[in-house]
Amino acid sequence: MSLRKKTLNGLIWTFSQQFGVQIISFFITIVLARILGPSEFGIIAMLSVFVAVGGLLVDGGLSSSLIRTGRANQKDYSTVFFFNLGGSLVIYALVYFLAPFISAFYKQEILTSVLRLYSIVFIINAFYEIQNARLVKVMDFKTQALIQIPSVLTSGLIGILLAINGFGVWSLVWMNISQSFLITLFHWVFSKWRPSLIFDSACFKRHFHFGYKMTLSGLLEIIYKNIYVLIIGKNYSAAQLGYYSRADSISQLPTNNIFNAINSVTYPMFASISEDNIRLKMVYKKLVQQVLFWNASILILLVVLAEPLFRFLLTEKWLPAVPYFQILCLAGILYPLHAYNHNILKVKGRSDLILKIEIVKKTIAVIGILLIIPFGIFGLLYFQLAFSILSCFINSYYSGILINYSIKEQLADIFPAISLSILIGLICFFMDMILKPYIQFSDLERLIFNSLFYYILYMSSSYFMQFTAISDFKQLILKR
Repeated sequence: MSLRKKTLNGLIWTFSQQFGVQIISFFITIVLARILGPSEFGIIAMLSVFVAVGGLLVDGGLSSSLIRTGRANQKDYSTVFFFNLGGSLVIYALVYFLAPFISAFYKQEILTSVLRLYSIVFIINAFYEIQNARLVKVMDFKTQALIQIPSVLTSGLIGILLAINGFGVWSLVWMNISQSFLITLFHWVFSKWRPSLIFDSACFKRHFHFGYKMTLSGLLEIIYKNIYVLIIGKNYSAAQLGYYSRADSISQLPTNNIFNAINSVTYPMFASISEDNIRLKMVYKKLVQQVLFWNASILILLVVLAEPLFRFLLTEKWLPAVPYFQILCLAGILYPLHAYNHNILKVKGRSDLILKIEIVKKTIAVIGILLIIPFGIFGLLYFQLAFSILSCFINSYYSGILINYSIKEQLADIFPAISLSILIGLICFFMDMILKPYIQFSDLERLIFNSLFYYILYMSSSYFMQFTAISDFKQLILKR
């Protein structure tokens, strides 16, 4: 199968997986948000940084090394498997010991028992990381879809049943544990790979040399992304953290669906053409234009429709999250650009450069956040928006050098889609304001009408302006 056909087939299945999982997760979250309150979600959000850090340390970046290694064999896979398993036990023991201190930091006594139970996912997840890496490496996204979708659906139903029966925050804990267990179980059922009793020190050193730099840079990214949760959780109520976490998770839905689905396919694809800079630049350019074309339009539309969206989906009690959500949507527009730039550095084997970039960026971020804290939650949110723009410039500069694709070129390629999205968004916003006193739309009617108006105007304008993303989309999907 040619690279193009393999990529297209992978895109179809990975989008099926991503959208299937996200749609199911979204509706499950909506049901749970209507049953539970912001404080229950805030308590789970308090754990996010520790769970994310633990998950990253368990793998140590070795799975990424396996994916980029051209001829990984049984010795490689088994060595990484046993490292992950041993690491998961160590990390779980560490989190178990630290749980009371974390609970004291947030002044939430329940966190000790919640974190100790929740963290068992470290051990469960270690059992399927290698099977998953093998599926990604061969771009078998059909199997991944068959694993992820039933796991998320079943665990979600478990969470809803527990919430209905008064389990409160524990319904969220058991939902996540059951999801990890089912995903692990299905990976072992669908995958033919089994570990051998092998741990080769040479293999480990080779993968660790690449992986530890990825882990350190990932650690900086996780701490940065969750520093807002730490600050809000420490200085404000669990309910306010719940508003922030819901706004953040919903604002990430479009970006995560588009980015993660395409990234699952493009990372191994980039790795396969990493030595051909001309081809790599061409593929990367088309990818960025396509992703930003959809990502920018969706996020700007969500900014416009934030209030009726939250009221319709989550009820009035979640409306304080609306302004948080709008700022976070704007901050997410450029995320795919600097994330894909990271991938260029990864496939070029420049994990050292990634680490240096992350150290510089996160140093700037921490200093900025410390200066912004006196300005409250909104000061933190606007800084998050500003830092997103800065990160994009830094990442684009270094990856652009490697494939001869300058920041100026990259901005010129994405500016039309972003500027058109904002323009159409403003038109849609003012039209909604003008019509509101005269036509009494329900929230659902406002969402449907404004969405249709927005995309009719956006797509027709893009077509007449002859956007490259439109023609590439037709060629890739419609084969015209």
